[in-house]
Amino acid sequence: VLGMALTYAVAGVAAAVTGSYLQAFFQNPWVLSGFSALFVLLALSMFGFYELQMPTAIQSRLSRYGKGGHFSSAFIMGILSALIVGPCVAAPLAGALLFIAHTGNLLLGGIALFLLALGMGVPLLVIGTSAGHFLPKAGAWMNGVKAIFGVVLLGVAIWFLSRILPGPLTLALWAALAIISSVYMGAFHSASNAQNREHGGWKHFAQGFGLLVFAYGIALGIGALAGGTLVLEPLAPFVDRDVTATTPQNATPHFTMVRSLSQLQAALTAAKGHPVLVDFWAKWCVECQRMDVETYDNPRVEHALQPLTLIRVDVTASNAASRELLHHFQLFGPPAVLLVNPDGRMVAQYEGYEGPETLLQHLQQKLVN
Repeated sequence: VLGMALTYAVAGVAAAVTGSYLQAFFQNPWVLSGFSALFVLLALSMFGFYELQMPTAIQSRLSRYGKGGHFSSAFIMGILSALIVGPCVAAPLAGALLFIAHTGNLLLGGIALFLLALGMGVPLLVIGTSAGHFLPKAGAWMNGVKAIFGVVLLGVAIWFLSRILPGPLTLALWAALAIISSVYMGAFHSASNAQNREHGGWKHFAQGFGLLVFAYGIALGIGALAGGTLVLEPLAPFVDRDVTATTPQNATPHFTMVRSLSQLQAALTAAKGHPVLVDFWAKWCVECQRMDVETYDNPRVEHALQPLTLIRVDVTASNAASRELLHHFQLFGPPAVLLVNPDGRMVAQYEGYEGPETLLQHLQQKLVN
C-alpha cells in the first residue's frame, strides 16, 4: 500500500509542476478518443473476444519481484499495481489531478494523492489481515460479473466521446449499447429448456429486465434519429414539438462571446447601465452543454434574461488567456456564472451547474431586489 501511495504522490507533484497544461492535455480530442479506444478494447476482452496479457518475458520478470516474502518485494508490487490499476479509478484520480494542477501547490499535490492511495489501500489491508476469508470463491458467476464490467467500460468510452461527438450520434451509441446489452441479458432467449426451468426465477427476471433495457434502447434510437441529445429524455424532440405547437417560440438567448480578460472588460464597460450575466463556458465541458439545453433554453429563463446583457467567456482553448481569466476570478473551471449590476459591480459568483430554478432564484435575489 505504501508503494502504491508513493507512486500516486509522485503523480500529484508532477500535476502541480505541469499546472494547467495537464488539464489542456486531457481535453484534447485525440486524447479522449485514445481513452475511449482503450476502454473499448478492455470491454471486448471482458466479453471473451480475446485475452489481454503481458508478454511472457515481462510476466516472468515481474513475477520474481513478488516472491520471497520480503517487504521490498511487496513494496515494488505496490508501485507496479498503482501503474496498472490507475485507469480503474480514472474519474476520482483525474478530478484530483486537475484540482492540484489548478492550485500548483507541490506539498498539497503530494499529500492529497498520497492520502487518496492510502484510502484505496484500506480494503487491501482488510482483506490481507483476514487471510483471504473475505474473498469470494471463483465460479461461473464471475463470467456474469465480467460482462457487467464490460458494459460499464463501454459506457465510459461513450461518455468520453460525448465531449467531442454531436449529441444525436452520442445518443445513438447509447441506444446501441442498451440493445446489445439486452441481448446478453437473454431478452430473446427461449425459457423452455431444462436449465432455464431449473433456475427459472432468476432467468425470467433477467429476461424481463433485458426486455426493459431493449425497449429503452429503441426509445434512445428513435430519439437519436429525431435529433435528440438527452439520455434521460430520449423522446424530448417529440414532446418539444407538441409544446411549441401551442406556445410561442422564444429566441435562444444571444451571448456576446469573449476569449480574453481585456475583451471581457471591454464588454462589461460597454454594458454599463444594464445588468449583466457572464457565463464561463467550454466546448468540452459536459455541464456547460447541459446548461445550454436545460437552463438557457428554458422559456422562463429566456424571459428573465431579456433585460440583461449576456456575455459568454469561452475557455475552450485552455491557453494563457483562458488561464488568466480563470485566475482573475479565482475559478477552477467552467461552468460558472457571474452577475453584475447596472453600476458595473459584481454582486454574485456561482460555480458549477445552475438549473433553471436555481438561476431564476439567483437572478431574483441579486439583480431584482
